[in-house]
Amino acid sequence: MTFETKVDPNTVIDNLRDLFGDSLTAADVRGYCASNGISSYQYFCTRYLNEFKIGRGKWNLKTQKKAVELEQTFSAPSAEPAPVEKQKLIPDKDPTYVKFGNFSDVKKIIQSKQFYPAFITGLSGNGKTFSVEQACAQLGRELIRVNITIETDEDDLIGGFRLVNGETVWHNGPVVEALERGCILLLDEVDLASNKILCLQSILEGKGVFLKKTGRFVSPSKGFNIIATANTKGKGSEDGRFIGTNVLNEAFLERFPVTFEQQYPSVAIEKKILQQLSDDDQFCQKLVDWADIIRKTFYDGGVEEIVSTRRLVHIVRAYSIWKNKEKAIEVCVNRFDDETKQAFLDLYDKVDADVNFGNEEEKPNEGLVEELQIPSV
Repeated sequence: MTFETKVDPNTVIDNLRDLFGDSLTAADVRGYCASNGISSYQYFCTRYLNEFKIGRGKWNLKTQKKAVELEQTFSAPSAEPAPVEKQKLIPDKDPTYVKFGNFSDVKKIIQSKQFYPAFITGLSGNGKTFSVEQACAQLGRELIRVNITIETDEDDLIGGFRLVNGETVWHNGPVVEALERGCILLLDEVDLASNKILCLQSILEGKGVFLKKTGRFVSPSKGFNIIATANTKGKGSEDGRFIGTNVLNEAFLERFPVTFEQQYPSVAIEKKILQQLSDDDQFCQKLVDWADIIRKTFYDGGVEEIVSTRRLVHIVRAYSIWKNKEKAIEVCVNRFDDETKQAFLDLYDKVDADVNFGNEEEKPNEGLVEELQIPSV
């Protein structure tokens, strides 16, 4: 008897309700099976009534809608990916970008179109992510950037089923999309990840990935590569500066053949970066000198904060809005604690004689300011 394979579950439930109402007993079901030539009572109960069971030999069909929806969800042939409209994934060229640091090496790896994962580490705001984006922009390469967090899991990266118009369909995650398109996959802030990132192990070996939920294997297309950026080297942050960073699995880190250590640009390069955004050359020079003193003190252990290249850019852009140097600097260093902020402002007073933050009378943090002395020329 092929009843089980031919009859739609909805039809069976409707027939049972017509005959017996919402409540069924074992005797009702056995009688239905006998009258329809169904040989296996147990199979019938498991196949059609499992979701309605309320006790031994008792079923209630009031939950029919839920059961039918579940049946349609899990039995529907939904393994094919949902159609995705091709989007423009090549980053825009930034005419103000100034290359420095590891840019040329990263660009050469991308240009080779070889699968050669790279790990870029360095302090915050020193152009790690931006350099990868601009390398792709200059080479006309597609880039998919994924911002990693502690919550990022396999479903976020690889993909999964999504409910669309009442049906479940497979949607590629950014990793599968990059594999199929031959993109550069940028794992940004990868040291924030949990051990769930290990779902990328086979992909980091250049072997593609098997989609367990669809039974499909995705091979990497020509040009696919992975670049990861992080503030640490995947060993955590001992000084607490980067709270939330984790110790990454050693096997995961070993799958990156090369690691680049990104430093802040030199004073000359950093000035050139700011000059792309401001016509005030003198102000740009004062800013980079100020940041350079702070960084040297930071590396010597004198202060716990640093002024990044990104923050200097913020200041220059703030200056273009308010046309006021004092305000531009102050609003952009407000993120620091009061003592550090005041020390930084006091130091800028000494670097730039044309600026005064009005704090000559009070010196609440002279000890910290002394650490930030302008080097003798």
